[in-house]
Amino acid sequence: MSILLFAEHAQGKLKKSTLEAATYANDLAQKMSTTLCAVAIGQIEESELEKLGKYGVSRVYAVRPDASKPYGHASEAVIITNLAKELDAPVVVFSQTYSGRAIAPRVTAKLEAAPYSGVTSLADPANGFEVERMAFSSKGIQTIRTDKDKVVITVKTNSYHIEEQPVSCEIEEKSFSPSDTSLDTIAKELLKAGEGISLTEADIVVSAGRGMKGPENWGMIEELASLLGAATACSKPVADMGWRPHHEHVGQTGIQIAPNLYIAIGISGAIQHLAGVSSSKNIVVINKDPEAPFFKVADYGIVGDLFEVVPQLIEAVKKVKVAS
Repeated sequence: MSILLFAEHAQGKLKKSTLEAATYANDLAQKMSTTLCAVAIGQIEESELEKLGKYGVSRVYAVRPDASKPYGHASEAVIITNLAKELDAPVVVFSQTYSGRAIAPRVTAKLEAAPYSGVTSLADPANGFEVERMAFSSKGIQTIRTDKDKVVITVKTNSYHIEEQPVSCEIEEKSFSPSDTSLDTIAKELLKAGEGISLTEADIVVSAGRGMKGPENWGMIEELASLLGAATACSKPVADMGWRPHHEHVGQTGIQIAPNLYIAIGISGAIQHLAGVSSSKNIVVINKDPEAPFFKVADYGIVGDLFEVVPQLIEAVKKVKVAS
């Protein structure tokens, strides 16, 4: 019996959210006096997979499809389900990412397991796998438990620490022949949404809204982001008006992110936007309206004209970089 982790990666590198989920799964494995295994699907070097051993993973099952014909989510769900059954895994752990949210429900159904989505606390196996998770667009906390003996968990990003607990890790190659019932084994081209740092993986995100007054003023946002090594983002109205590309739209109906630092410039803070950025560890708000809703959830706030504040912030960052 082992807990099974889905080790998600991008561009051949393990995602930060995977290391967070690995720490969670390892802590749970210790609580249940069992081991932790992982499955990685796709093109990723063995040396990268071995890094999972730092986070308590004792064995990684590597499934490598033809690079020109990557598996879809349904096929990935079959792979994970088969491994979970082979390992007699009481728990399967995913990150609360796009792929995690797409695959976990399929695995849950196939295993007839209890679905635990977006959890924010370590499960208690002795008390019906009781956990907490955010609810009502992150406005409330819900406690859930189950009497089922199998659980599928997605860990909300930035809700759990990352901690190294090294163990010896073995890599085992696994083959998989998708059946016709997988339906989604397709050939596809991975297109870049844009240049720069990926929003979902960025440690720092600089985002702006309608307070910018027009696309012609975005140069200072890009300059600040470049100085900080950050990704750029925007609110939904900005994307809808064509000021910025839709792949930069963060919020409930856009991309949901969890950076260490989120800087919101000229964004009022509608509930739909907050739902997409609430997992950020630190939120800085710059807005001339002291009553802007965003200030209620901000860790730090600056009430002022962004056209005065942001240039000063850029100069301050430049001075710090020169001094260091």
